[in-house]
Amino acid sequence: MNKIMIIGDCHGRFNDLNTLISKKKPDTILQCGDFGYFPKEFNKSYIDTMGRIKTWKADIKNHNTKIYWADGNHEDHESLKARTTDELWPNVFYQPRGSVRMLPDGRNVLFMGGAYSIDSAYRTAGYDWFPEDEKINQRDINDLPDVKVDIVISHTVPIEFVIKDSRKELRLIPDSSRQALSYILKKYRPKQWYFGHFHHYQKGLYNDCYWTALGDIGGDNKCYEVI
Repeated sequence: MNKIMIIGDCHGRFNDLNTLISKKKPDTILQCGDFGYFPKEFNKSYIDTMGRIKTWKADIKNHNTKIYWADGNHEDHESLKARTTDELWPNVFYQPRGSVRMLPDGRNVLFMGGAYSIDSAYRTAGYDWFPEDEKINQRDINDLPDVKVDIVISHTVPIEFVIKDSRKELRLIPDSSRQALSYILKKYRPKQWYFGHFHHYQKGLYNDCYWTALGDIGGDNKCYEVI
């Protein structure tokens, strides 16, 4: 039986990701954005808050686990556009917006990354913030496939899903990506929807769609579901 795990934001915490894989031993991981893809910074040293010198290593020890990840707002979108392959590490695959992957049981998963960065005032455009690319745009919507979709993996959430007890600033600041996801909700009518971005685990039901908000890996909230 293929064990499928869905996880929330990683933010480059690949050691935590490695630990989760080692403990739970999933065959497949579907990841909901903010994976932490900043290849220009990989293997560079930095000084942490305690004054210690550390190195941010892109060391994903996934072994035979296949990882399929959507982009969040916190990725190097410039490097993603310049990639020559979707397999960015062995068995680690970027899933472009609108891409569909069929699970072993025949269910189709639609990936739609993207969201607005509320922390843009603390980021540098072209370095760790890419305002032209981070949000879902009309081109992404125009390129949506005409297939049956059972599960959606996104970073943020349709406006119809009511997020409670979470980051107020994320819920209140307008994000056109949420409107785009509302269109996807109406177009495909999926049975399940998983997303991150809010760093707060909770579940809900909208019409016939069961949705799950996942916490961030290494955080205080549950960051994964097994389906």
